[in-house]
Formats: sequence, C-alpha cells, structure tokens
Amino acid sequence: MIERAGKSRDVAIVGAGPYGLSAAAHLAGLDVQVFGHPLSFWREHMPRGMFLRSPRAASSLSSPNPSLRLQDYERERRADSDGPLPLETFLAYGEWFQVRTAPPIDTREIRLVERDRAGFLLRLDDGEAVRARRVVVALGIEPFAWRPPEFAGLPPELCSHSVDHSDLGRFAGTEVCVVGAGQSAIESAALLHEAGASVQVIARGTDVNWLVRSGWLHRLGPVRSLLYAPSDIGPAGVSWLVHLPSVFRRIPRPVQDRLAVRAIRPAASAWLVPRMTDVPLIIGRHVLSASESDGRVELTLDDGTRLSPEHVLLATGYRVDLERYTILPQ
Repeated sequence: MIERAGKSRDVAIVGAGPYGLSAAAHLAGLDVQVFGHPLSFWREHMPRGMFLRSPRAASSLSSPNPSLRLQDYERERRADSDGPLPLETFLAYGEWFQVRTAPPIDTREIRLVERDRAGFLLRLDDGEAVRARRVVVALGIEPFAWRPPEFAGLPPELCSHSVDHSDLGRFAGTEVCVVGAGQSAIESAALLHEAGASVQVIARGTDVNWLVRSGWLHRLGPVRSLLYAPSDIGPAGVSWLVHLPSVFRRIPRPVQDRLAVRAIRPAASAWLVPRMTDVPLIIGRHVLSASESDGRVELTLDDGTRLSPEHVLLATGYRVDLERYTILPQ
C-alpha cells in the first residue's frame, strides 16, 4: 500500500455537492481540498425532467460573496427564471458556482478518515493519504434512503427507491405503485405517468398536503420576505422560527417538535396538481406485506386490498444513520 502524506492541509471537505461547495466558499483563504464528484447525487440520483420543490430564492448555494446566487447565474446567462426550477438549471448553476469558489476538486474516492496526532488522515482509493487539521463531511443523504421492512425481501428489479433512478423513462409501459406522499413520491408519479407507465400512489395520510396556499403567498412580492425566511423551510411565519436556531432552541421542546413536523412534513408543490389529475391516489392506507409472485409484486394493504404491480417505487424518504458513512471509523 502506497502512503505519501505531505504537508497537512487546513481543511479537507469530503463531498462536492451543494453543502461541500458552500463550505469551500466560506473557507476561502485557507488551504482547502475538496474531494468528490461535483453534484453527483443530483446528477445520478435525481430523475430527468424533475423540478426542485424549493423556490428560486431558497435554491442558491451559500457563499460570503452575495453575487453568486442562483438569480445572478440566471441573469448572467439570460436564462428563463419563471416557474419552478428545472434540475438541469440547478446543475448548471452548481457548476458555475464551483468554478468561481472552489479550489480544483480531487475526484479520488476517500476510503477511510482516521484521527492522527496532527488532526486527521484521509486514505484514498489509490493508496495515497492526505493529512488535514479539520475534516468537513458533506457526503449527503444517499446512504440514508429508507426502505420499509415490509419490502425487504423483494429484489431490486421489482422494488427500488426513488434515489436509485436518474431516468424514470425505463418504466414506460410498466404498472408501478409509488409508496409515499411527499414531493419525491408525487413528482415521481407524475414523471412515470408522463413517460407512459400505469401508476398509482399509496399514501398513509388521509390526503396529500398540496402547497397551494404556499405557492400563492410566494407570489406576493415584497410581502413574501415577511412571511418566509431566506431558507424557506416551513409555512409562513414558522419559516422564520426555523431559520433562527438561536431562537428556535429556546422554545419548549414539545412546541419545537410540533413546529418541526409542520415545517418538514411530506408535501407536494401546487404545480404538480394538474399533472396528477389522471393518477389514482390510494390514501389513508399502508402496505402490510409485499412478496414476489410470478414476476410481480403482491401487495396487501391494511384494509385487505390486494394489488399486483410490476414494480414498486419507494419514495419513503431518508433516515440518518451515520454508520452508513463507511469512511468513518465504526
């Protein structure tokens, strides 16, 4: 094994997505090395044709330079800034941001991050090692994709997670059940339907939380900034409490929990409503069991309903489990 660790860098950033690139922008002036493939999660694990749920004002990467917002990129490129934000535009903006803020990115894979006497030692996939006084782990949420245990026995050709796909067109002509009721579930269902799949959605809740009122309030011009914080997480008013951690942490914990659920509950953008007109929604139901039968999935719902789709797409979100970051010592 080759190991050539030269001078120690000030900071190593593991991950080159929005958080990794934003961290690099804020650490300008230090000796920083970013490792990863820029925006690879968004490029390889988000479906073509997707639009971001977050409005443009809340979709900029963070930088101390105020002229590196998404609005600045679109103005420079004279890009269309009306309507929801396309994934392709966000990717192009991320590349534009990276060129202007981050040092050259090292695309070698980090195998392990270990402590040593001077800070940390990062072991790379080619046998080399890099020392750093500090390490920022910005690996994203891909390893945390939540797959409910009811589906554990199904092979990937019959059951997959939304994170597994960058092109839902492969399901054209296929009968698909989407499990979930958030943006990922509803937009995936719309994309599947438009690609020619036969789709239905199964959701535990008694209704889909359509962000119709939120969409209307976001069009109120200057009033919008009074109702929604720049981070734009949560409903009007609550958004500012979530945006100010020094205030939020002083709120009694039971109230915090209620506000958190209100701020990050599953919901779908208003602009998806017309695209879902012809997609059946099975609401207020959950899957009790799932098994393979003759190349299909046999689903039994809690009311006894049986379904037999050709594929199940889990849009069931993410659950953080740091043990899934295999570069960290267990």
